[in-house]
Amino acid sequence: MRRTTGLPVAFGGLVESGRRQVRISELSGTATGALSALAVTSGNGLGGKAIALTRPCAVTDYSASRQISHEYDRPVAAEGLRSVLAVPVVVRRRVRGVLYGALRAAHPLGDRTLSAAVDAARDVAEALLLREEAGELLAAARPEPAREPADAPAWERVREAHAALRALAPRIEDAALRDELLRACGLLAAGHGEGPGVRLAPREVDVLACVAAGATNAMAAEKLGVGPETVKGYLRSAMRKLGAATRGEAVVAARRAGRLP
Repeated sequence: MRRTTGLPVAFGGLVESGRRQVRISELSGTATGALSALAVTSGNGLGGKAIALTRPCAVTDYSASRQISHEYDRPVAAEGLRSVLAVPVVVRRRVRGVLYGALRAAHPLGDRTLSAAVDAARDVAEALLLREEAGELLAAARPEPAREPADAPAWERVREAHAALRALAPRIEDAALRDELLRACGLLAAGHGEGPGVRLAPREVDVLACVAAGATNAMAAEKLGVGPETVKGYLRSAMRKLGAATRGEAVVAARRAGRLP
């Protein structure tokens, strides 16, 4: 937020589970701890107004503004903030948090600054959405304890989830979450191999996972965000390593080697 808007102060937080309030948890450029852990209720103050209206809001002089209620004047004044903007972080049409940017002088915040703040909030929303999708896919990929691999329909769903997870992982900027996701993919494939493991590059596994789920090269390219020729290259390399003459043989060999579920 500070980098894209040029504002010297930025802070924000996520909506607390089951409640219509945001807990301020992240601060950058602040001089005091006045805003730390502050609970902002929907409808109250500038951030609460942004939550209630599900749109960006801004004031030129926070303490004197007649456009907002003033439950949080004391911590805002303690930090010395005057011009403030608040942008809701919206995921799947639901407010999940609020980002703030502020000046310590009463200057109007222009459209360019507001647009940059909206872009920053959109980036946060995308990151939260990816986390949710990853969690949903991981939950869907867990086979029921009573089911065995011989249960073909259930196992095909596991394979589809595995392919979706592999395709999703490169889009996640959070390295820890990305590694956790790839470890989960490995757990889905582990224990199903009948032969010695084969060293495949991560992208080769990604392509084989897409092929195993029934994707064409073009479909795999779209899912993985690469070109069709790149997919062909990875597939040819994987087939060579697996000693397979066809796509289908490569998938079977990868499963036997414990690289695919």
